[in-house]
Amino acid sequence: MKKIGILYGQENTFPQAFIDRINEKNINGIMAEAVMIDMVMQADPTEYAVIIDRISQDVPFYRAYLKNAAISGTAVLNNPFWWSADEKFFNNALAIKTGVPVPKTVLLPSKDRPDDTNENSFRNLKYPLDWDGIFEHIGFPAYMKPFAGGGWKNVYKLNNSEEFFKSHSETGQLIMMLQEEIEFNEYFRCYCLGGNEVRIMQYEPRNPHHLRYVHDGPPLSKKLLDTVKDYTIKLNAALGYDFNTVEFAVRNGIPYAIDFCNPAPDADINSVGKDNFDWVVETAANMAIKRAKAQKPGQMNLTWGTFIKNAVTPNAPKPVVKKAPAAAKAKKAPTKASTPAAKTPVVKKAPVKAAATKANKTTATKAKATPSTTKKSVKKATTTKSKSK
Repeated sequence: MKKIGILYGQENTFPQAFIDRINEKNINGIMAEAVMIDMVMQADPTEYAVIIDRISQDVPFYRAYLKNAAISGTAVLNNPFWWSADEKFFNNALAIKTGVPVPKTVLLPSKDRPDDTNENSFRNLKYPLDWDGIFEHIGFPAYMKPFAGGGWKNVYKLNNSEEFFKSHSETGQLIMMLQEEIEFNEYFRCYCLGGNEVRIMQYEPRNPHHLRYVHDGPPLSKKLLDTVKDYTIKLNAALGYDFNTVEFAVRNGIPYAIDFCNPAPDADINSVGKDNFDWVVETAANMAIKRAKAQKPGQMNLTWGTFIKNAVTPNAPKPVVKKAPAAAKAKKAPTKASTPAAKTPVVKKAPVKAAATKANKTTATKAKATPSTTKKSVKKATTTKSKSK
């Protein structure tokens, strides 16, 4: 029996619906339940083939548990190792390298020094920073928010440099980033599950939270929707997330990726609406079942993004077997470059040795030297939310 578990916190509607949908399918050898954790021993396998993680971003103990589960063979969705390393500023850089538009963004050092540091710890940091250059590059209005984190915490909308310095003085040891505002005429929030299943939802971030999902919005162009879907898949392929949402603000017909690090996105029926909720439940259930069937006990069953995979095996050479036909062809009709190799087959030494035996040692020595003297040497990437955010 392969178990699919879901690890969650304050959610009430999605987890149980997810569990029920998998069990309703009545697939032989597969069942789902809420994860239960007792004693966690190092390198000890869990009883789950797959775990959907919806809460470890808020509970470090759960994150440690999931890493231990992953190294012992559980397919954890999303990858807890990558999620631990991920942050919004890097995501923006990766989006640019991936060909997805994002708002102009600059990383800022913390206003207060971290604990256990002093001025010597920052001798490599230019002081003061080129604030005028930063403001000119980003422009105002702008948004300042933590380079890592979420939940709309510590997000500031700034209209000028005076507001910036006042707000920045309140951020303490947080590492912030300053980002241009995107004045949008369309806004989307897109689920992406399993790397290629995309649900595009019209979204109005200026509304109260429970009214942000637009259920009867105006018709949209197919070209725009195709672009949004393409960008969503590209970002999730690079990041390696199994369960994520991506937000886009559309300015002058161009979708700018605003927020795409949401590995435990809202899936409550009361906010996303029944149609979106039903899609997420069904798609997540199918994804988890597929991963359970593919899961191999004792092996690594995580999803890794192309950024990591390409870093580990950059420009992997083509298999040697692909060169075999060319080599065979060269034997039939040797090219100039292959001729020296054809002059030195081992079988040619036998007649030489035989001749040396009939003649004398001196002749044999010269004959043996002849083949060697004829040998020739024959590389390679937000947020500018609406004005009210």
